[in-house]
Amino acid sequence: MRALTEARGVSLAALSAMLGRNAAYLHQFVTRGSPRSLAADDRRRLADFFGIDEAELGAEPPRNAFPLPRLDVAASAGPGSLIDNETLLGTAAIDTALARHLGLHAGKAVIVRVRGDSMEPGLVDGDLIVVDQAKTRPDAQGGVFVVRIDGAVMVKRVRAGRGALVVTSDNVAAPPPPPGPVEVIGRVVWLMRAPR
Repeated sequence: MRALTEARGVSLAALSAMLGRNAAYLHQFVTRGSPRSLAADDRRRLADFFGIDEAELGAEPPRNAFPLPRLDVAASAGPGSLIDNETLLGTAAIDTALARHLGLHAGKAVIVRVRGDSMEPGLVDGDLIVVDQAKTRPDAQGGVFVVRIDGAVMVKRVRAGRGALVVTSDNVAAPPPPPGPVEVIGRVVWLMRAPR
């Protein structure tokens, strides 16, 4: 918690106030272990604030859960973003039955964040998507995939065309994807979004 607050330049007192608690709430948690664990609502709000998984703040994963690494990669739904590296932010989990229904296999699926508006209305800026890295061959019907074009990672609709992949955006107002060879990273199989 100390490292997180230092990196963000915020105080424990300010975060306590954000949670609607007294100014000493998080200071006592960090220094004295009181309370022993953060309330679920407080933990969720802090995890959202820091952009980390709740498990890093002491949340127990659900018993019947399929773990998914959450990477510090934004799949641009705009002009594309360059990736220097793929840093693990933490691990999230989905129900095992859902993972089985989606056909996910351990080590072959990740969670990434969408950036931009070129895939609206289906995907909007800030959405978290589950990407199945085992599915890298679009057919003629196509689907939504995370791709890399000229070093930029983006989420686009991709289908197999005559001798090449056809890459498009869902938002008709979006500029066309850049030219270049398309590397398919994986298929988007699930959208993790709170109702809007």
